[in-house]
Amino acid sequence: MQIPTYRYQQLFKYRNQLLKDHFQGSAPNVFVGRFNYPDINVGILSPPERLENIWEFDNPRHWSASNFDIEKIIDYRSALVNSRFQSNVRTRSRFLDISREVGMASKAVDIEINLEEKPFFRLNAGRWMAPTGPKATLKKAQLTENPHIPTKVERVVSDTDFKASEAIPYLYGKGIDETYLTKLLSIGTLGTKANRKLVPTRWSITATDDTLGKSLIEEIKQYPEADYMAFFGGYLGNFYIILLFPQVWSYELFETMVKHTAKPGVWTDHEFYGGRKAYAHSTVGGYYANRLPILEKLKEMKRQASVLSLRFVTDDYYMPLGVWVVREATRKTIGNKPIVFGSKELMLDYVRKLVKKKFSYNADYLLNQSKLLRHMRCQTTLKTFLT
Repeated sequence: MQIPTYRYQQLFKYRNQLLKDHFQGSAPNVFVGRFNYPDINVGILSPPERLENIWEFDNPRHWSASNFDIEKIIDYRSALVNSRFQSNVRTRSRFLDISREVGMASKAVDIEINLEEKPFFRLNAGRWMAPTGPKATLKKAQLTENPHIPTKVERVVSDTDFKASEAIPYLYGKGIDETYLTKLLSIGTLGTKANRKLVPTRWSITATDDTLGKSLIEEIKQYPEADYMAFFGGYLGNFYIILLFPQVWSYELFETMVKHTAKPGVWTDHEFYGGRKAYAHSTVGGYYANRLPILEKLKEMKRQASVLSLRFVTDDYYMPLGVWVVREATRKTIGNKPIVFGSKELMLDYVRKLVKKKFSYNADYLLNQSKLLRHMRCQTTLKTFLT
């Protein structure tokens, strides 16, 4: 989605600095496009000058922890020029080598950029990725400092027998967060030698969330079942009610638009104990981004559960900022103190009242569609015979 310049022009304090074809800045990230795959655009993201706080320009966890509003995030992201070049997903080039060094670095790298033309000012926002600023064709690029690459990352990148599906959970366990892991996967530095290639950023975000989620699911399946628990919270106009039921692992997500200016819409996907066999086509990347923090919480609690997650998108979320919003809104929700209930009926009654009060919406429209709740009603468990 491309946002018209005039609509948010007052937010962009870097606008005048952006309109030049040569600058020195610090690059915190790269962007790998997906159109015309396998011949795609790769962009080095950098502001038009060196900034002390450049680490804040590409740090969703920090944005959430600091409660940044939409305007502040747009302010940061609109300052990142996408200096791009075309590359085949398996072809090496000097520009691609520079991009990989930027992507592997643990902090923004100083870089000198020459463009074919002055960039046209525009904010590019969408459902999957954090927004970026103007685009222009890269003519010349040169790193002006050596990037700092953590030893543990260098070791994994140098191991061309290490599968990406194993490397991602391994680095995550060493304290590397999903944003960094997405960069490593996107720029083609993870996986066995024969399988290494550029991965469009949109795909790598979901692949990272899904890979980490699957790894955590196998772990939490070994834990006892949780109590009836409900969490409520949100961020940037995205609210969640997350319900835990004392059952073996399963998960269902409903996403509901309660905006007054949009058509009412509901999207849903689910998985039972055996997992999904296909991509979540209804809720797409949000499915995996929501599931990951829930699994992190269950691991922390050392419990497994059947999880029903209800997302409500309100008018306060007036611009799409990327799927990271789902992940961080879920983290805020699951980080709040839960309400513990004595039965499923009491918990669902609480949900009905809360949804009616907060969103003027009838929760039964969702609950009656729930495959997870229907499965609970129909499935006979060993616990039933024991009681």
